[in-house]
Amino acid sequence: MANLKGRVETEVELKASPEQFYNMWRRTAHHLPNAAGHHIKAVEVHEGDWDTHGAVKFWNYTLDGKEETFKERLEFDDATKTIKLVGLEGDVFKHYKTFTPIYELAPKGQGSVAKATIEYEKLSEDVPAPDRYLGMAVKIAQDIDAHHSKA
Repeated sequence: MANLKGRVETEVELKASPEQFYNMWRRTAHHLPNAAGHHIKAVEVHEGDWDTHGAVKFWNYTLDGKEETFKERLEFDDATKTIKLVGLEGDVFKHYKTFTPIYELAPKGQGSVAKATIEYEKLSEDVPAPDRYLGMAVKIAQDIDAHHSKA
């Protein structure tokens, strides 16, 4: 039997500082639909508060022209500027048993680099790696970066 667990990852260079990008998720996630409206349509807090470690949020987003939902528990590491969205339910779970997008921020020159990773476990061998979700994570990072450049 093939290993169904995996991870896909890439890096995105940003003009925004690690703090600017991290704080968008950590402190002002309710602004993400404004910053990345091509992808993120809405976000609601279901448990906790907007900036609480362990808060549960429900996302409405569009991927490849299709509306989907994702409910997750946010985990933050302020020291390493890491954002982890531990998937709880939503459309991705039609194909994956576990699904955890992660952004790790590091300074680079005047800006930063965001390492975007998705850790996952497929429900079956014929499910593809979540490359299209990783592509969306890159586009969201670029949208957030552009939003900060305008500010």
